[in-house]
Formats: sequence, structure tokens, C-alpha cells
Amino acid sequence: MTVIVPSSSLAPPDALYADELTASPLSNADLAPTTLEQRTWSVWSITALWVSMCACIPTYMLASGLIDNGMNWWQAIATIFLANVIVLVPMVLNAHAGTRYGIPFPVYCRAAVGTAGANVPAMVRALVGCGWFGIQSWIGGQALFAIACIFRPKLADPTWPTFLGVTGPQFAAYGAFWLLNLIVIVAGINSIRWLLNIKAPLLIALGFALLGWAYYRANGFGDMLRQPSKFGPDWTASRAFWQTFALGLTGMVGFWATLSLNIPDFSRYAKSQRDQIVGQAIGLPPTMALFAFIGVAVTSATPTIFGKTIWNPVELIQTFKNPWALGLSMGAVAVATLATNIAANVVSPANDFAHLAPRFIGFRLGGLITGIVGTLMMPWYLLANAHVYIDTWLVGISALLGAVGGVLVSDYWLVRRAKLSITDLYRRGGRYGYDRGINWSALLAVAVAVAACVPGFCDQATGGRVLAADTNAVAFVLKQLYAYGVFVTFAIAFVAYALFMAGHPNARMATEPVATAVELPTNGHE
Repeated sequence: MTVIVPSSSLAPPDALYADELTASPLSNADLAPTTLEQRTWSVWSITALWVSMCACIPTYMLASGLIDNGMNWWQAIATIFLANVIVLVPMVLNAHAGTRYGIPFPVYCRAAVGTAGANVPAMVRALVGCGWFGIQSWIGGQALFAIACIFRPKLADPTWPTFLGVTGPQFAAYGAFWLLNLIVIVAGINSIRWLLNIKAPLLIALGFALLGWAYYRANGFGDMLRQPSKFGPDWTASRAFWQTFALGLTGMVGFWATLSLNIPDFSRYAKSQRDQIVGQAIGLPPTMALFAFIGVAVTSATPTIFGKTIWNPVELIQTFKNPWALGLSMGAVAVATLATNIAANVVSPANDFAHLAPRFIGFRLGGLITGIVGTLMMPWYLLANAHVYIDTWLVGISALLGAVGGVLVSDYWLVRRAKLSITDLYRRGGRYGYDRGINWSALLAVAVAVAACVPGFCDQATGGRVLAADTNAVAFVLKQLYAYGVFVTFAIAFVAYALFMAGHPNARMATEPVATAVELPTNGHE
């Protein structure tokens, strides 16, 4: 591993600069680089992490919006698989810095956006994480609500007063699950791996159990797996199909777009680049496609069994008559959702909020802030219908995060050739200080990229009232830019940032280390 250290020393950077990092106002125990001893995650640890995070209720329901919008089952599953192969690329590229330098996402951002400007992408990532925290907490709360209704059926009475579309008992169940998350947060980050080790086999077993139950009860998987595409046999020539495919693909990429940015928060614990690359390739696309297929297959059988389509597995499990089966199943859903929520939606936002004031905000307080903001975003509304959830929420955030990702990948791989100065990442006046801590070129590149998708987003959010009909060429182009938002914004930001940084003094510094780069013994930790 190559790190920038004085040429006379062969000491690991964490030992060499321990005192300086400890004293830095830009560092705390959660933001400091991991030591070689902390980098213990093998390829199977990374695979297990992704299997655990992918096997969740939103993945089970992921194909529902695509099928509702006209795709048949295999088109939906293929779209999901392709999207996850695509998102794997920036995932691996951004993970490289975490594994090489042991730094979390907010610190990684300092090289491109500045020691102060890094708060902008960190807060973008944090707010998206808060939204996902609320969504997962709402799903977990539904599981607790179903368990409570076993003992108190009156809690399910629809005549309960509602506030913002939610009954008192439903919100109480959400609050209970919300508190469970806080208990794990207070217990510390080490409790997460324990939860994930339980969760992965638990929810996968539940998924296959539902699959077998549905097949047995319906004498097969029903009509959904035989249902043709609504776009007709010549769907490849259908403009409506490709519009649906574009929005769906972009939305599916947006599903893990947040993790593609902050993956250094996890890859910093990997033993080597091979471990993080192979582990992610094995754990992400196949698991997403498999669990989404389980959701499609089980849902396909529900019209035969119940006379209606039931996509939500929590609602499906609520139909079980045996209280033991119902209680155990809902308990499994609650534990599994809790584990996914903490790993995917708390670790990174907590670090991002800590980055605002490292000396005052740590992991636990950052986790509490995440929980509060997630509730204020009303997750029950985001899950209310596929249009809001996929076409607006997922596609919209993917476009924004795509621009941030474009800047980060361009800076790390094109401008700096994967070479960073660890100590300057924690110095206000170092090479990443820019203009009072902000690299305006990076923020301008993000703004230019996002601007291309703003008209399409406004049109989508208002139900098509902003842009004219598809016969208008300009309106059609603007809609397509939004439909492929994550790809458009990533490409524009990548190129724009490289152009803006051409000739920039800091760009020259990226290839002129302040000290000699030497090879340090890494024991396989690249």
C-alpha cells in the first residue's frame, strides 16, 4: 500500500500521525482512519453484509411498481438485476479509497469538496439515509403492530382517529420500533455485525418458507408469472416500454445509490481490495434479483389464495390464522428490518452528522438525529403508492446522488490517480483547504449536473403539469434527461469537474506529494 509519509519512516500512518489526528478538530474516534488491526473483513464478510442488507422488505416489494407500470415478471427482475450490476461499478470505485486509506465517507469527500465543503455531500447522503431510516422503521413498526393485534384485535379497528393518515396504534407501533433502533445505536456499532449475522439467514429462510407456502396453497405460482407485458409482444419497439424501463432502471439504481457513495464507511474494514470487490459482486446483484423474484412469485399466488393481490409481506403474514406462526413470522420481520435499518441507514448518516461538529457529535448522537429527521419525512406517505416511491423518491434522489458520485469518482481516479494525503484530510489549512475549506468547482459541477434534471423532476412531481406533451421535442428531451437522471448527472458531473479542475493548483498538488510516497508493509491490506 502506498501512503504519503516522510521518506525516513516505515511506520504505519496511524502510528505516525496518531497524536496529530487525535488533536485535529476535524477528527474523532468515528472519523479517524482504521488501523491495520481493525481491517478484518474478508470477502465472505463483505458478501454477508450485502446479503443481509439486500434481504429486506423493500427488496421483496421492489418489482411491484415495475409490474404495476406494465412490465411482466421477468422484465422487472431483469431490470432490477441490471440496475444492481450498474450500481456495482461506482460502489467498487468509491470503496477503493475506504480500503486503501481506512477513511469513512465524509473524510473521503474532503479531497474533492474541501474540509468544510464535504458537509454538503455528507448532508445530502445523511438526509437520504434519514428517509430510508423512516421507511424501514415504518415497515418494522407494521410488524410489531401485527404482533400486538394478535393479543388485542381491537387495535386493528379502522375507526381509530387518524393523524396524517396514521392511526394512534399504528404510530405507537412505529414509535416502539423506532426506540428499538435507538437501543441498538446506544449499544454501539459493534452490535451491528451481531444483528446482521442473525438477520441474513432469518429473512432468507422466511422468504423461502413463504415461497413454499404460496406454491402449496395456490397449487402453483398463479397467473402473474404467465401474465404478458402490457406493452405487447413487440415491446422492444414501444416508446412507452422504454420510458417505463428508463424510470424503473434509474429508480432501481437509486435504491442503493446512497450506499454507492458512502461504501467507504464499510470498505474501510476490508482486508484487501480483492475482498471488497469480489464480496460486493457476489453479494449485491444476485441477492437483489433472487429476493425480488421471491416477492413476485409469492405475490403471484395471492390472487388465487385470497382473491386479491398482496405485495406487502407484512400484510400477507397478517392473514395467518395460527397465532404462533403469525407471531414468529412477524418477529423475524422485525429483527431483520432492524438489522438492515441500522447497517444501511444509521451508520453513514450518523457519521455524516458527526462530520458537522466532530468534537461534539459522535455516532450515538448522530444516530438520534437520524431517527428524528426520518420521522419528520413521513415515511408512510412515501410508501403509499408506487408513483411517489419509485418515479419521484427513488429517481429524484438517484439524480442528485449521481452528480455527487460523478464528482467523487472524477476527483479520486482522474484528478488524483487514487493518491490522497491522509494527514491533509484532517487539516484545515492543508492541500484540501481550497477557499476557506470549500472547493467551489466541485459544487458548481454538481449544480450544473442536477440542473439538467430539474425540469423533468418538477414535471414528474406535479403529475405532468410542467412540461408539454411528448410531441414537443424539448419537453421530450427534458423528460428523458430525468428518466435517466442518475446516468445523466453522473456523466455531466464527472466531465464538468475534470474540466473545472484542469490547471487548478490543487490538481497539480494531487500529483506532487508533500512527502515521498513509500511502500509500507501491509500484510495483505491494500
